[in-house]
Amino acid sequence: MIKNPLVEKLENKTIILASGSPRRKNFLEELGIPFRISIKSVEEVYPEHLEGAAIADYLAQLKATPFTNLAQNEILLTSDTVVWCNGRSLAKAGNKKEAIAMLEKLSGQWHSVFTSVCFTTIQKQITVHAHTEVKLKKLTPEEISFYVEQYTPFDKAGAYGIQEWIGAIGIEEIKGSYNNVVGLPTHLVYKTLMDMVE
Repeated sequence: MIKNPLVEKLENKTIILASGSPRRKNFLEELGIPFRISIKSVEEVYPEHLEGAAIADYLAQLKATPFTNLAQNEILLTSDTVVWCNGRSLAKAGNKKEAIAMLEKLSGQWHSVFTSVCFTTIQKQITVHAHTEVKLKKLTPEEISFYVEQYTPFDKAGAYGIQEWIGAIGIEEIKGSYNNVVGLPTHLVYKTLMDMVE
């Protein structure tokens, strides 16, 4: 029987996903990687001078800091997604008003989505990120209000999920990894893990 190449290499490793995101969980399941979830909260604050991918890198690394007792065979995965538009980071919306305001900023615009993944073991730490450019059509006020009301996208950077209704009706162009916009650059996760366990 032919085995999943990555699973075979990870046979003696334990993958820990430090995320409550159902999308990241689903992606690891699709990769066929056995893992367990362990979440430790941190205050997601970053230095003001950071921009774009540097913010995502910093926060992915920050999320690894509470895990101080990793075992020899454990690999910790922490991740962060940043939506960057017109020189500003659009983080998660706290309420409907903020979500609507974010979508109004993104409406009709190209924007960048950066997702960083930090791989931490007791020996080393590796951080990688992917960059995807996304073009959103000019959304009507009715479309924005319907999406925010029905999908309450308050757990998503930029207040939208590309895999949801807003993506189906609003995404005109995308340059780069689709999975990266959903929340995990699976191609980089696969490659990095393959490289780490050689």
